[in-house]
Amino acid sequence: MSADIARLADALADHYRVERELGAGGMATVYLAQDLKHDRKVAIKVLRPELAAVIGADRFLTEIKTTANLQHPHILPLFDSGVAAARGHESRVASPDGRNDPTDDETRDPRPATFLYYVMPFVEGETLRDRLTREKQLPIADAVRIGTEVAGALDYAHRQGVIHRDIKPENILLHDGRALVADFGIALAASRAGSTRMTETGMSLGTPHYMSPEQAMGEREITARSDVYALGCVVYEMLCGEPPFSGPTAQAIVAKVLTEVPRPLTPKRHTIPPHVEHAVLVALEKLPADRYETAAEFAVALGRSGVEAWGRTDAEPQPRGGTTTLAVTRRRRWLKLLVPVVAVVGTILAGWGWLRVESLTNAPATWQYISLGDSGTATMAAPSLALSPDGKTLAFKDNVVNGLLWVKRQNALDPVAIPGTNRANNPTFSPDGEWLAFVADKQLKKVRVSSGAVATLVDSVAGGFGGAAWLDDGTLIYVSTDFTRLRRVSAAGGVGTVVLDNAGLQGLGFAYPTPLPKARGVLFQACSSGCVTMSLRVLDLRTGTQKLLLSEVGQSWYLPTGQLLYTRRDGVVLAAPFDLDRLELTGVAVPVLDRVLVFFGFAQLAWSPSGSVVYASGENRSNANVMVRVSRTGGVTPIDTAWSGRFSSFALSPDGRRLAMGVGAGTGALNIWVKQLERGPLTRLSFGGGDRRPVWSPDGRMIAFIRDTIGTSVVAGRFADGSRPDTILLRLSRQLQEVDWSRDGRWLIVRTDNGTAGAGDIVGVRTSGDTTPVELVNSSFTELNPAISPDGRWLAYASNESGQFEVYVRPFPNTGDGRWQVSTEGGGGPRWSPDGRELFYLDLASRVNAVPISVTPSFAAGALRPLFDASGFSVDNFSHSFDLTPDGRSFIFAAPRQQVGATRPTSLVRVDHWFRDLQSKLEQ
Repeated sequence: MSADIARLADALADHYRVERELGAGGMATVYLAQDLKHDRKVAIKVLRPELAAVIGADRFLTEIKTTANLQHPHILPLFDSGVAAARGHESRVASPDGRNDPTDDETRDPRPATFLYYVMPFVEGETLRDRLTREKQLPIADAVRIGTEVAGALDYAHRQGVIHRDIKPENILLHDGRALVADFGIALAASRAGSTRMTETGMSLGTPHYMSPEQAMGEREITARSDVYALGCVVYEMLCGEPPFSGPTAQAIVAKVLTEVPRPLTPKRHTIPPHVEHAVLVALEKLPADRYETAAEFAVALGRSGVEAWGRTDAEPQPRGGTTTLAVTRRRRWLKLLVPVVAVVGTILAGWGWLRVESLTNAPATWQYISLGDSGTATMAAPSLALSPDGKTLAFKDNVVNGLLWVKRQNALDPVAIPGTNRANNPTFSPDGEWLAFVADKQLKKVRVSSGAVATLVDSVAGGFGGAAWLDDGTLIYVSTDFTRLRRVSAAGGVGTVVLDNAGLQGLGFAYPTPLPKARGVLFQACSSGCVTMSLRVLDLRTGTQKLLLSEVGQSWYLPTGQLLYTRRDGVVLAAPFDLDRLELTGVAVPVLDRVLVFFGFAQLAWSPSGSVVYASGENRSNANVMVRVSRTGGVTPIDTAWSGRFSSFALSPDGRRLAMGVGAGTGALNIWVKQLERGPLTRLSFGGGDRRPVWSPDGRMIAFIRDTIGTSVVAGRFADGSRPDTILLRLSRQLQEVDWSRDGRWLIVRTDNGTAGAGDIVGVRTSGDTTPVELVNSSFTELNPAISPDGRWLAYASNESGQFEVYVRPFPNTGDGRWQVSTEGGGGPRWSPDGRELFYLDLASRVNAVPISVTPSFAAGALRPLFDASGFSVDNFSHSFDLTPDGRSFIFAAPRQQVGATRPTSLVRVDHWFRDLQSKLEQ
């Protein structure tokens, strides 16, 4: 190991293991290293000492923060940066002009070697320079694609106020065929150091072959159009095998940049499309005002058809140096002839999108039930349906444990399984229909539909409620494992970058992202408590900001007809006009489908741009609950069979005569209702729209409940007779999920949720006197379901500290004085018997168990007794799922309504030309 690497390795030893040098450039040296904390390969770029001296540590760290915030699929992300000093090594003394004098080569300085560095992902691949050295000229399609991807990265950076200043093939990495722009940081920091100080080092910003005229002239104000020029040079070289200007020295090249006109491309390579040549020559105009204003305009010009590009007469290259080439002359002559043609063609092309939608809505809709053959029905436990863009291929997850994805083509009788897709969920097709993305084993994967080849794109992905949205720019937005972040990754795989976290959403979790066209943004859910409450939001990928669209609705999609399609929990699907530019709803929603199976907000529904839709039709269990009494032996007696509803939570009054319930009133809004038992009325008590999980005061006069508002939650209270307005009983800075009230009325006990795994804690607050919150159970694990014993001396709860949820008991309120595990094979939702002598809970198999409790001379739990199977009832893993009658002889459960009218079994429905039916409903 060289002395330089040894000093660097010593300086960074706490965080990185430096392995070897990867390469050196005019401004920095790159080293391969191992990130010790995250166990991954990284590339560490260390500034040359003379450049570090000019920039200075403070300026470097300040400016590098700007580039650290650049998050784009074609920008190499920044992991870390800093200033490091190696102790115990001697460093060379540089001469005043920044160069090591030969006579000083052996002179040693006992001061520590100091390094300015930043850390990037180590990309397996090559630079564009490597590929050009090997191939000289690139295929035209590759050159245009790389140029377009780099232009997209630059346009994003420019909109953040960052100019690269040194675009060249060496700074463009190629990873799995896609371009990644590197080195935003050095040029930005060096530019702030000033040209005079840079000149003193013998260094300059930019590379002569790719330097814009204004940059070559040393102008201080460099704009985005300078980067457009440099990219034009790079694309020119990819197409022609050499940059537009070359020479024996840097000075000779700069002179040509300032005085000469770049030669046309087609004489060098006649297969270059005229519109591509035109785009490059406009980018290479001498005056910034004559170039494309933005990198995005350059990208569009590279990719558009010849007629579309030539239609831009104001951007034509002008005569340079008093001469006009034959190619340019001919192009202008043709332009005069083409202008009226372009006007006509443009009108036709502009109307094509409208005509296409019209054609999709003119054909009559056809409805049919479809069979999935021997694979069984699609599972209803997670999003499991996807439809290809042409509507001809249905993908679904079977209902077998650890089962596979299957595809059923429209003209085939039976579906076909896809090997290698075990434990998959959340399938989604790529925009071209060639690939199917899915989540399995906390990884985002894709499989080629035609061949079955499976590839892993990225790790640490949420399954179940998570999923991914495949954008039409070749990237996917997915939910992180802990549901707290939306991340973006290339469809080719790589490092996921954060596009949104929940820091401003009070810890809400994310779920169900779906794409907007042209990578405009994504629709997603913000959920609490496993999506018991949720809101529909939209992320603007241009600005990185999000906003609320609707409360208490489920999954949503943007349709090519201009509507937002979204689901309610009761199985009704609605459509409302949506402005794609402002990302706003602009009209009233209209119901367009019903009886769609919905589970915790996601719908078993898939649609295609061709106008087809497939959905599971059936009775929604979450909307079809009845309340029942269950004896200790499992005997079931319905409570007032004349009423049913979507009951999210409930609690029996101390006298056993009333039942407080969180009820979704059809639209998904949650409010507290009170039911008089046995056959009395059901009366609405609260009107907050996000009210749930009620608990009675000890005297039965008041009901406390969790109220969710936008981004926060409180414990609210209201008198059970509705005689007084709501009262805020408790407000914490954390999300609240459950509440219990001690029998003496002196304590409110809440379960918090900070939106991350292991963030559920239990907090107590006195109802009078000192109301300072008391941390009762606060750990790195998740605690749920607090329940205070009738005598107020014991706190029962569930925790996953052992690796699975078990039921525990602690003294109350001094919970640090002991802890006893009550369940033995998993458990949750503990409830005390009215006399405190038994503790009941649900085990992992949804059986109700009873455990005798003795508290003298000390706490002791006896042998558990299984009572009955509760798997047929509605069980909420995040809250209490049952209550006890005052005599302790019966349990209250919510049970799915089994037979109400002529309920049909779950079926898959396919509708072709559905946009016609949609349009007719919207016009009614």
